[in-house]
Amino acid sequence: MSYQQTVEIRTRGRGTTEITAEVARLVRAAGVATGIAQVFVQHTSCSVMLTENADPAVRRDLETLAGRWAPDADPAYRHDTEGDDDMAAHARALLAGSSVTVPVDNGELLLGTWQGIYLWEHRTGAQARRVVVTVVG
Repeated sequence: MSYQQTVEIRTRGRGTTEITAEVARLVRAAGVATGIAQVFVQHTSCSVMLTENADPAVRRDLETLAGRWAPDADPAYRHDTEGDDDMAAHARALLAGSSVTVPVDNGELLLGTWQGIYLWEHRTGAQARRVVVTVVG
């Protein structure tokens, strides 16, 4: 059995938006008792990640690290079609990834105690992002 739905997530710009509850809702709607849920973002300048959900300092520190890995407006970049954050956003997305897979049991996500699923926006401006959730069991 499989189930798939696309949801739109609106971001306020660079930073994280927790989507755990929305993914859990879709898993329950799928009616799959045991299986996997894959969460995939259909964009090249944001990411989906599984990380700490108890202390927001973790996500702020990840943002600091991403700024070191791929700074905005680096003069070595050739791709800047959509602004100073354009190439940096693509690089950050490549490094952080575009999907996560979580096991499902008894119709619920099998996340660890301190784990949450986040959309990580790498552009500085607000965006509307499409996230595809596929549940297979």
